[in-house]
Amino acid sequence: MIDELKRVLNGLQAEEIIAYVAAQYGNRVVFSTSFGVEDQVLTHMLAAKARDTSVFTLETGRLFPETYYIWNRTLERYGMPIRAFYPQADALEAMVSDKGPTSFYESVENRKECCFIRKIEPLRRAIKGFDVWITGIRAEQSSNREDMGIVEWDEGNAIIKVHPLFHWTLAEVEGFLKAFNVPYNPLHDKGFLSIGCQPCTRSVGAGEDFRAGRWWWEDKSKKECGLHGET
Repeated sequence: MIDELKRVLNGLQAEEIIAYVAAQYGNRVVFSTSFGVEDQVLTHMLAAKARDTSVFTLETGRLFPETYYIWNRTLERYGMPIRAFYPQADALEAMVSDKGPTSFYESVENRKECCFIRKIEPLRRAIKGFDVWITGIRAEQSSNREDMGIVEWDEGNAIIKVHPLFHWTLAEVEGFLKAFNVPYNPLHDKGFLSIGCQPCTRSVGAGEDFRAGRWWWEDKSKKECGLHGET
């Protein structure tokens, strides 16, 4: 099944990929958005080609004010419901009570614990029961992602992942936003190329790696939270 899907989708444009997946899998497709520029492009495409697709976001409790702003703008523009998944209160309360609100700065282990509670566990609930998960991953975002493809099997979550923008460049993403007047996070214009939780994200300077702004205090080889593979 995966091989056949790869064969078909590898010859299609992003909007055609979305339309094909929606036609084949219907209400078994889910799209995750963090309101980054790639996700905004995909939201625009879904609204045009597959607006009944289930959409969710992970509300970690540590997002930027600008992210909440674009969340509202997206709802206003496209009228598609976006389901919010929150961390389990008991686990979050226990971690913060035991280690404080910024324990993630102290070690990679602590940071992964925080990511698990705020993102990984809610993600598992969000995609449960679906067959296909659409994401905004692009190959050039990090070396860890270059070995992926438009379609992959996520063994840990037992779901097919489809990345319609996998071969797009950042310039192509930005060009699409401009051409179709797609709302996007204003932090993007301030050098924030990968926007996550506020305490763990900074702007990226000229010549820096795309994900240099995420968990900047850690070795760059560890810069995945586990949503799309752990290193």
